[in-house]
Amino acid sequence: MACAAISHTFNGFTITEHPDPVRRAETQKYVTWDEHSLFIDGERIMLFSGEFHPYRLPVPSLWLDVFQKIKALGFNCVSFYVDWALVEGKPGEYRAEGIFALEPFFEAAAQAGIYLLARPGPYINAEVSGGGFPGWLQRVNATLRTSDPAYLAATDNYIANVAATISKAQITNGGPVILYQPENEYTNACCGADFPDGSYMQYVIDQARKAGIVVPMISNDASPSGHNVPESGIGAVDVYGHDSYPLGFDCANPTVWPAGNLPTNFRELHLQQSPSTPYSIVEFQAGAFDPWGGPGFDKCAALLNHEFERVFYKNDFSFGVSFLNLYMIFGGTNWGNLGHPGGYTSYDYGSAITESRNVTREKYSELKLIGNFAKVSPSYLTATPGNASTSIYADTPNLTVTPLIGNGNGSASYFVVRHSDYASQASTNYKLTIPTSAGNLTVPQIEEKQLTLNGRDSKIHVVDYKVFGTNILYSTAEVFTWKNFAGGKVLVLYGGNGEYHELAVSSGSDISVIEGSTSDIAQQSTGDAIIIGWDVSSTRRIVQVDDLRIFLLSKNAAYDYWVPELPAAGTLPGFSTQEKTASSIIVKAGYLVRTAYLQGSNLHITADFNATTPIEVIGAPENAKNLCINGQKVRHSVDHNGIWVSNVDFSPPEINLPRLQDLDWKYLDTLPEIQPTYDDSTWTAADRKTTNNTDHPLSTPTSLYSSDYGFHTGYLIYRGHFIAGDQLPVFYIQTQGGTAFGSSVWLDDGWIGSMGDDGSSNSNGTYRLPTLTDGKPHVFTVVIDNMGLDEDWTVGSETMKNPRGILNYELPEGKSYNATPISWKLTGNLGGEDYIDKVRGPLNEGGLYAERQGFHQPEPPSSNWQSSSPFQGLSTPGIGFYSTSFDLDIPSGWDVPLYFTFMNASSSPAYRVQLYVNGYQFGKYVNNIGPQTSFPVPEGILNYRGKNWVALTLWAMQDGGAKLDGFELVYGTPVKTALTGIEPVEQPKYVLREGAY
Repeated sequence: MACAAISHTFNGFTITEHPDPVRRAETQKYVTWDEHSLFIDGERIMLFSGEFHPYRLPVPSLWLDVFQKIKALGFNCVSFYVDWALVEGKPGEYRAEGIFALEPFFEAAAQAGIYLLARPGPYINAEVSGGGFPGWLQRVNATLRTSDPAYLAATDNYIANVAATISKAQITNGGPVILYQPENEYTNACCGADFPDGSYMQYVIDQARKAGIVVPMISNDASPSGHNVPESGIGAVDVYGHDSYPLGFDCANPTVWPAGNLPTNFRELHLQQSPSTPYSIVEFQAGAFDPWGGPGFDKCAALLNHEFERVFYKNDFSFGVSFLNLYMIFGGTNWGNLGHPGGYTSYDYGSAITESRNVTREKYSELKLIGNFAKVSPSYLTATPGNASTSIYADTPNLTVTPLIGNGNGSASYFVVRHSDYASQASTNYKLTIPTSAGNLTVPQIEEKQLTLNGRDSKIHVVDYKVFGTNILYSTAEVFTWKNFAGGKVLVLYGGNGEYHELAVSSGSDISVIEGSTSDIAQQSTGDAIIIGWDVSSTRRIVQVDDLRIFLLSKNAAYDYWVPELPAAGTLPGFSTQEKTASSIIVKAGYLVRTAYLQGSNLHITADFNATTPIEVIGAPENAKNLCINGQKVRHSVDHNGIWVSNVDFSPPEINLPRLQDLDWKYLDTLPEIQPTYDDSTWTAADRKTTNNTDHPLSTPTSLYSSDYGFHTGYLIYRGHFIAGDQLPVFYIQTQGGTAFGSSVWLDDGWIGSMGDDGSSNSNGTYRLPTLTDGKPHVFTVVIDNMGLDEDWTVGSETMKNPRGILNYELPEGKSYNATPISWKLTGNLGGEDYIDKVRGPLNEGGLYAERQGFHQPEPPSSNWQSSSPFQGLSTPGIGFYSTSFDLDIPSGWDVPLYFTFMNASSSPAYRVQLYVNGYQFGKYVNNIGPQTSFPVPEGILNYRGKNWVALTLWAMQDGGAKLDGFELVYGTPVKTALTGIEPVEQPKYVLREGAY
């Protein structure tokens, strides 16, 4: 699949498709594809992938933890975005160091044995500020994501740098990156934008190629619309893919599955659009975002729960999907103002792995069953999907069956069964008629038995399924995994508790129940097959058929099983291959099994525990004599079936956390701007008479758009000077900060009102003014909470350019007033695009006085500050800054999630809080909008064994001021962990900032 170089010119740019055809061809030794799937190093592979953004977990030493939890699902790939706004905060200055460096992410992926799909944008959407576009793009006079030369030039530095870094981690260089996505959801356009623009897409592709990218290019249409498919010529990708979020984002109604939302035509569309490439869904729903004022992510996890996974993911399998990426597998945190205004600090997303990295949601366990099935079923990839039917296979029209028929020579076939009404919560009995190598069979074959499909469930029944030479003629129970151990072959099946299931083994001659009750296990011979039938119970049964041991589990029991790969040498699992998959062991262990490896006669297992846990090892290598768990040798016995048995005791440690209300808090007024003596002479003058943001013409004499002056993040402050005339009665102002923003206005040192309590993105306020003396100077001070820049993947919408700041204002006109025009100044984060804190990045700080000074960082000069706490708060509208410190001593060897939690009393007046932990902004709490009240902060940001500095800004927005109703540091269930090597990220301390005002 090497490609020849083709040159063409547009907009004065010479473009060369695949500019280095030799290197381009070279990659095909590593990553190739046909219409069924990708091949890695010549081996056909299904990519089962999850989305994980390193920038949403700014502790590089924790990335391995997440990768291992993804690997434990049976997955082999991760897709990741890079947020341009975090690494090029100033045009031309690309900074990807420390927590923003990609190299540790690549190293952690390789260590876990996870392939990577790189998606650096430049546009990513992703519910981040500006969709990943840095704020300074608001000043670029060009239509974004088009062939406009000014836009293309703006992207060049970023892509040249980020793609060059990614290129060093490609599989061709021994790294984990196997695919590259050159654009994101390039699917729709409006407002006269040229679309689809093949020349634009080719430019983006060639940017990456020139930077050294040689792995295949994959797309992600926002829907299966057929854009830029390989057959489309200029701007075509190598592999076509699309996204799908079929249940949408109505987390407020988590039990509602709207009629018609299950995709049914994806196979048909794929054959129309890109039949020569493997069917790829680059983003499939695995959770949901939640807006300000939303129901919370627990509701999102309930909407997109284990039932959703059973029905929707297996439906994807019915289409023959061979690259399935779930968005998100781990959401993380919108720390440091990186989120867009449609969402709050948490980006938990209702994912299988929670924001605090827990794997306690049932959807994680259910996903592990599906992932491991895919891992041991490579024959699925070449089976041909057929048409869904309500009459050919099942004996009831209430069920729909989609076949995937093997490609001859006794190859395996797969039958995906779901309710015809996909949202049905009924339990439906059925029989299934299926083609097998022994002819068409109606199962169950044992008389008077029926299968059952419970509500919101789906099953994959296998036919002629091979287990190392043994043919499973059919199984109605679902496959979890199978292995070939020295002592014989093992097949693990599962079903719902109380269901009847049936299995037929071709050429079986001898059957025995070697563990568990025989009372409800039926057996029957027919033709050359042995049929086994059973009612699923919570008690495990093991049936021996010749040299095949079959484990019969309930679904809930299967949740406790893990399949870590044993490396041929060393301690790291490496990337999954069929050989490694076959040689892995099976471990029953509860909460989490990370890895397994053999050193001499010691079999090592690394695992986490949240309770006293019995351990079983199935298929221990012959030369293994000792069992070591997390590096410690443990006693074990061997039962009559050769299973190693042990136990791990769990005794949670005593966790002592400080009572935040008892700490020594220091207070500083962080709105000195309203004091009569305040000097703003060093502030930026808002004196631009025009704006480069041509999508939003000015309504004011000079631009008051913050991004025109380099301020793109956090709180904004404006000061407007004027000289009063007689009887000046009112002041009108319109401010904009994005969804759920707020703003407050002071005249001199007197508060005159606040806006934004209704969750809107902009608000108008008309304020009655006190009696002013003719000829006296006055100042309006306006504080605006910038919630992040808007995003929209629609080309031409230019939503990202929606300005932040003051959109309009008026003082009454007329001879009797005689007020002078207002002269405005503004500030945001100190330095704007020349931001001070290069470690925490360009978005972490806003424009409050304490932030500009750096007082939110550890060890501020607070000894002479007033002693006062946020529990006392403010008695009048204003903004206070509070700082304190405390020590932690969390025991080593324990992963203990910690949360800063606010108590919300509905009677409290409106206020806003920013939470800083060791200088990192890790919470934005809005008491009257919500919903988030609990803010997890990971180890590495928090020093679990050492001193920590916490700072709060408290913005009281109404008469009477505000105080915290409650604020606590709490912990979740401690997990006894194999995780080691967590290192604190760099935490620069306070130093006097030159030029701070």
